[in-house]
Amino acid sequence: MIKTVSMFMLVGGLVWATSVFGEVPEKRVKEIHEKALTVDTHCDTPMSMLDDRFDVGARNTTPESRVDFPRMKDGGLDAMFFAAFTGQHERTAENTEKAYTMANDMIDAVYKACDKYSDVAEVAKTSGDATRIEKTGKRAIYIGMENGFPIGTDIKRVSEFYKRGVRYITLCHSSNNDICDSSTDKKGAEHNGLSKFGKKVVKEMNNLGVLIDVSHISDQSFFDVIKRSKTPVFASHSSVRSIAHHNRNMTDEMIKALAENGGVIQICLLDSYIKDPDTTTVHYQKRKELSVVWDTKFDSMTDEEKKELRTEWRNLSKKYPRKLPTVADCVDHIDYVKNLVGIDYVGIGSDFDGGGGIDGCADVSEMPNITKEMLNRGYTEEEIIKVWGGNFFRVFIDVEKLAKSNS
Repeated sequence: MIKTVSMFMLVGGLVWATSVFGEVPEKRVKEIHEKALTVDTHCDTPMSMLDDRFDVGARNTTPESRVDFPRMKDGGLDAMFFAAFTGQHERTAENTEKAYTMANDMIDAVYKACDKYSDVAEVAKTSGDATRIEKTGKRAIYIGMENGFPIGTDIKRVSEFYKRGVRYITLCHSSNNDICDSSTDKKGAEHNGLSKFGKKVVKEMNNLGVLIDVSHISDQSFFDVIKRSKTPVFASHSSVRSIAHHNRNMTDEMIKALAENGGVIQICLLDSYIKDPDTTTVHYQKRKELSVVWDTKFDSMTDEEKKELRTEWRNLSKKYPRKLPTVADCVDHIDYVKNLVGIDYVGIGSDFDGGGGIDGCADVSEMPNITKEMLNRGYTEEEIIKVWGGNFFRVFIDVEKLAKSNS
C-alpha cells in the first residue's frame, strides 16, 4: 500500500470520538496506522548493536530490548532513526577521538545489519527513501548522531558524517560540548548558547542538508539555533515542559518559536519527560543514587565496574517496580502541542533503547496503541498521518531543498 506524507491531501474528515462512538474498532486502527507513513525519529539501538550477542534482525525478548526489525514490522513502523550516541566526557583530544571511533563503529553496525538483513531493512538517506523502501515491504533505517561531541572542533567532520549517511545531529547531550550548552549540565552555561564554533556547525549543517536536532540543548542554545538556521529545525525526542517539568522538555515559548520556524517537536516516550516522577518511591530514590554514581564516578571506573553499573541500572525496575506513564499521558503532550500551535508541528521520537518505554507502548511493536488513543480522542486520519510522519518529512524536505539550492 502506498503511504502518504502529504500535508494537504484530504484523506477523510470522519471523527471517531470515544464520547460518541465508544472505543474505535481495532480494524479501523490498523487501517489508519497502515495508511500513514510512520517514522520514529530516535532510538539508541546502535549501542546494543556493538554487542555481538545482540541481533537486531531477530526478535528479542529481553525486557531491556525495545527495538528490532521483526517488532518494527509488528508495530507497523515504516522508518526509524537509529542514533549513533556518544556520551559527553572531558573534552580532551583523546576522548574526542574515542567518541569519533565509537560513533563510526555504530554507523558501521547499522550498515552491517541492513546488509545482513537486506530482505527486511535498508539504510535510507533521503526524505523520499522512506516511501520507496516502504513500497518494497522493508523497514527504512535512517542514521542520526546524538551528541556532536565526536565532531570536536573539526568542521570537516560534519561533512564526513553526512557522507556516511548521518541525516541529523543532536548538537549536544547531557553536558556542554564545543558546539553549545546543554539543558542539563550541572555546571550551568559555558557559551551562553551556541559557541562560535557551534554557529559554524549550524551553517555547515544547513549547507549540507543535515537536520539540526535541538533535543538536549539549553533554552538559549535553542533560540540561537532558531535565529541562525536557514531551515526548519526539529527536536528528535523531547516533550512539553508545561506538563512534565524537566529541563529537557520544551517550554511553550520554545514550541511557539519552533512552529514559527516551521519545525516539529517529536514527543519522547521516556517516563520523566511524560510525567513528573513520584519522588517518594523507592525506585526514584535508588535511581537518584545511581545517577550520582554515574555522574561522578563513571569515567574513572574500570570496564567491569561500568558493566556492573549498567546492569544495575537496567535491573532497577525489576527490583523496584514503578508505575509508568501511559499512552494516554503521551497523547496529552500531542494534544497540548496541537492546541498551542496546531497539528502541523508535532510527531513521535520514542528514545527506545535509551530509556524510552511507557505503559501501553513498551516497545516498537506497540506503536499502534498511540494511533488508537488519537482515534479515541477524535483525531482525523489527516491529523494522525501528520503526527506519524507527515510533519517530520515536511521538515526533512525543506532541509534538503536548501542544501540543493546551495550546491
